[in-house]
Amino acid sequence: MKFSITGLNHRTAPVELRERVAFDHRTMPKALKELKRSPGVLEALILSTCNRVELAVTAEDDCDLNASLERFLADSGKVEGLAQHLYYFEGFEAIRHVFRVAASLDSMVVGEPQILGQLKSAYAVAKTEGAVNGFLETVLTRAFSVAKRVRSETEIGQSAVSISFAAVELARDIFGSLKGKRVMIIGAGKMSELAARHLRRTGASEVFVTNRTQDRAEEMAKLFGGTTIAYDRFRSALHDVDIVITSSGAPHYLIHRDDMRRAIEARRNRPMFLIDIAVPRNIDPAVNEVDNVFLYDIDDLQRVVETNLKGRLKEAEHAEEIITEEVERLMERLKARDAAPMIVSLQEQLEQIRQGEFERIRGKLGSLTPQQEQAVEALTRGIINKIAHGPISEIRKSAGHPGGIHVMDIIRKIFRLENGDR
Repeated sequence: MKFSITGLNHRTAPVELRERVAFDHRTMPKALKELKRSPGVLEALILSTCNRVELAVTAEDDCDLNASLERFLADSGKVEGLAQHLYYFEGFEAIRHVFRVAASLDSMVVGEPQILGQLKSAYAVAKTEGAVNGFLETVLTRAFSVAKRVRSETEIGQSAVSISFAAVELARDIFGSLKGKRVMIIGAGKMSELAARHLRRTGASEVFVTNRTQDRAEEMAKLFGGTTIAYDRFRSALHDVDIVITSSGAPHYLIHRDDMRRAIEARRNRPMFLIDIAVPRNIDPAVNEVDNVFLYDIDDLQRVVETNLKGRLKEAEHAEEIITEEVERLMERLKARDAAPMIVSLQEQLEQIRQGEFERIRGKLGSLTPQQEQAVEALTRGIINKIAHGPISEIRKSAGHPGGIHVMDIIRKIFRLENGDR
């Protein structure tokens, strides 16, 4: 068995590519079933966020995972030339990557808390679909504990920033101050809620919320004293706000160039600031062609992110040490789990051979004194122990290390041990 991660993120692929291969809650169950049916795949999980799409799988040793998973992503997004944007991890490095993702060390904004919840949600879906039930489940549940330890033992989560917080910071950089600014939030998801809270804290005078589900819009508006706008009317109200933040799950553009042209004319060319933190994007990039309209998407937040990263390097270094320690600890557990039963099985196999051969020639040896019987026992046991020493040393050395499973499989085949001893 091998464990592999294949994916792309904000560092390897632009947002327009990431949104094409992204999965939402409606398509995820079907995608998981298709992935699980891939040749050789034993377990599977799909993590799809605005910043990454990753496939985590366990599979049989002889399947070509990289090619298979690349095809899966390319076919799902109808994308060509995807390979140059993908990264691959196996074994030890795959486990390390999962731990780093869970602890938010691989995020655009290091220390943001959303990724752990997203990973837990992905695990819950995979569990419901019967796609995780063994090694991968062990890795994921351990990753959740590691993330908790990182948060409790470092200050990486203090003043934690998220994509929504970075969006508000960018708005403040543009306007200088958000006091008196009117804001419209399109989409009532978690990202939108966080953005609204940050906006209120930084001085926005009014926050309007619109969502396809009116009840959800009203529920979120109550959290911070906002006002709802009917979903079928928000375009006609664009001219009344200074800042628009979109985070809707809609699979198509909600705001187009003509919408913004009309809004700017009604505002007499007073500038508007639009931040699109949705994937797929909610705002047509062509709105940037309208004078006094300033549109930023999720990739534009990288500048804010880099500023935040500078103050977190020390805490991130401490967190990396925790990750290394936890990966090694899990590898030791896996090593013991895999090695011990196999060593016992090998010893039992050799002991059966020794006893069988001893019984076969016992009649030819005639009557043996107790001392002679002990001497034959000691001689044959010594031979068996010397034969077993080399394989047992290799099992202990190889178990729990990338590629070590291949060594163990060879030993298993040579001595005809049962596969169930893995």
